[in-house]
Amino acid sequence: MTAPHQEHQAHPHDHGPACGHRSVVHGDHVDYAHDGHLHREHSGHWDECEPGEHVAHSGHAHEHGDTCGHPAVAHGDHTDYVHDGHRHAAHDGHWDDH
Repeated sequence: MTAPHQEHQAHPHDHGPACGHRSVVHGDHVDYAHDGHLHREHSGHWDECEPGEHVAHSGHAHEHGDTCGHPAVAHGDHTDYVHDGHRHAAHDGHWDDH
């Protein structure tokens, strides 16, 4: 899945292991959850790291929620759950892969 290159303008905060924001391994990079967005470092600046398309996570029998044990990440108007190196979000009766 390729996310469009969308630079996060005026982002003075540098993310890293001690920044206090949840980190999420996402493919070949690390996203940081901050203000309902997911940011990634790219060529000396920070990009929004959002999926560019709808990708259903097929065969996902596990139901996420407050007691599932997977880290929850606020993402816009919903919650993603970090599971098996992916972020999953509930969508129309199935789970999407973010």
